[in-house]
Amino acid sequence: MKLVKDIDNNENSKSISDKEAEEAFKTILAWMGEDPSREGLLETPKRVVKAFKEYFKGYKEDPKKILDKTFGDVDGYDDMVVQKNISVQSHCEHHMAPIIGKAHVAYIPKERVVGLSKLARVVEVFSKRLQTQERLTMQIANTLMESLDAKGVAVTIDSTHQCMTMRGIKKEQATTVTNYYLGQFKEDLSYQNRYLRFISITKD
Repeated sequence: MKLVKDIDNNENSKSISDKEAEEAFKTILAWMGEDPSREGLLETPKRVVKAFKEYFKGYKEDPKKILDKTFGDVDGYDDMVVQKNISVQSHCEHHMAPIIGKAHVAYIPKERVVGLSKLARVVEVFSKRLQTQERLTMQIANTLMESLDAKGVAVTIDSTHQCMTMRGIKKEQATTVTNYYLGQFKEDLSYQNRYLRFISITKD
């Protein structure tokens, strides 16, 4: 059963032009107390629109297509595949402030494996959307489980939320850790424990 509904890339799509978005940012600049017509800000709305296209490019990408191609020539390998320290740059949906951290991903293949770069790309697609860390963790796990027909999936994210380090409570050292387990990782604590040991190992 799918526990988290993915955002349809076209469900909320509107035909809003770059120019309209730039005008909206001009309004925000004026609301802040700035003069959008002064020299230093003339190109700012255009630059912000360009930056937002990069920050939120995940809305235009389908993570399941990334996992379409798998490989069966693995000589029966059936233990976990763990990828650590995948960088995460996202934005919280409540304040649109950056979320910066790392993701760790593991899956247990049934018969086929996927290229290692694809795991990081799935993290990237979901990160490049407005998010809560809890939902981001679950979306990555559910997509890997369903698309790879895996025996189990584990996902951990450890990140800093600038909505609470730069504003509000302003606790600069606070980090948030979320975990989500499916299949054998959820049913068998020995798999969870091995996975947690693997992701805690650091290089000297």
